Amino acid sequence: MLGAAALVLSLVAQAAADCAPDRVDLRGPWGQARFTAEVVDTPETRAQGLMFRESLPRFAGMLFIYEAPTTASFWMRNTLIPLDMIFVGPDGGVTHVHHNAIPLDETPIPGGENVLMVLEINGGLAERFGIAPGSELRHPRLDQDNALWPCQP
Repeated sequence: MLGAAALVLSLVAQAAADCAPDRVDLRGPWGQARFTAEVVDTPETRAQGLMFRESLPRFAGMLFIYEAPTTASFWMRNTLIPLDMIFVGPDGGVTHVHHNAIPLDETPIPGGENVLMVLEINGGLAERFGIAPGSELRHPRLDQDNALWPCQP
């Protein structure tokens, strides 16, 4: 009986380890990728984003989370490094990818409608991995009952 309880606890811990607030997983026909993610989920932190940073670790990113799905648009004001922007719907599905946004460029970068999250990663990585519309993102802040790739098994 004690062995069964330990097994259940181990399985629960393993399922919980699949998702973490400071991590995002992406998958698609191309395979899977994992990034550490700094979450920005207030108007103030979203406005600051990655401005003035001189570098970003290779498998790190910033995850912008909105209170509700929105029409998202970004720019690169005061952003010093090229970025890929991965726009994600409320179900975790990637809807649009903008490749290699140009540092310091203030031209609007539209992400489309019904965007709940945007993951910014180092420029060129989305293309290198094959991350494209139709890929799926997993994160605990998605509604797990409606997520394409939920945290729970």
